[in-house]
Amino acid sequence: MSEHTNNSNQESAISVRAMDIITSIVFLAIGLTVMVGSLKLGASWGSDGPEAGYFPFYISLIILLSSTVTLYQAAIVNKKKKTESFVDSEPLKQILAVLLPAIVFVLGVQLIGIYVSSALYIAIFMVWLGKYPIWKAVAVSVGVSVALYLMFEFWFQVPLPHGSWFNPLEFVGVN
Repeated sequence: MSEHTNNSNQESAISVRAMDIITSIVFLAIGLTVMVGSLKLGASWGSDGPEAGYFPFYISLIILLSSTVTLYQAAIVNKKKKTESFVDSEPLKQILAVLLPAIVFVLGVQLIGIYVSSALYIAIFMVWLGKYPIWKAVAVSVGVSVALYLMFEFWFQVPLPHGSWFNPLEFVGVN
């Protein structure tokens, strides 16, 4: 048994073998994408030195080779890892409880801006995971967003994203 094997009675969400296969396929796709892009830029040695895609081509080649070896080992050689748990269901739920809202927050920054998204994100986390009263969550989240706005927009004069789809701050005169 591996030192990473979980001896608990929890149900496994995914095996080590499945994660190895998924990860190697993702890196194969990344390697192929970089390789195609570097070939479009030129991946050879020009008269004045390496072309723009020379180094990315060889880095992507290394990624492709190592991903292929990992995929071969996971899919064919190490079939015993099929039963070894990568993560159990309960810890995975806890990870997803933080990861999925963070992804929604990043999308929200693009669509409705960082200030409103931050206020919503902080308030939801304070109420949902922190079990704070709604009035405290609203006070803290609005306070943090206003502080960020004042700090970046006025003092540093660095505009942060206001939202490409809808800018709720336009109602108070912020463009």
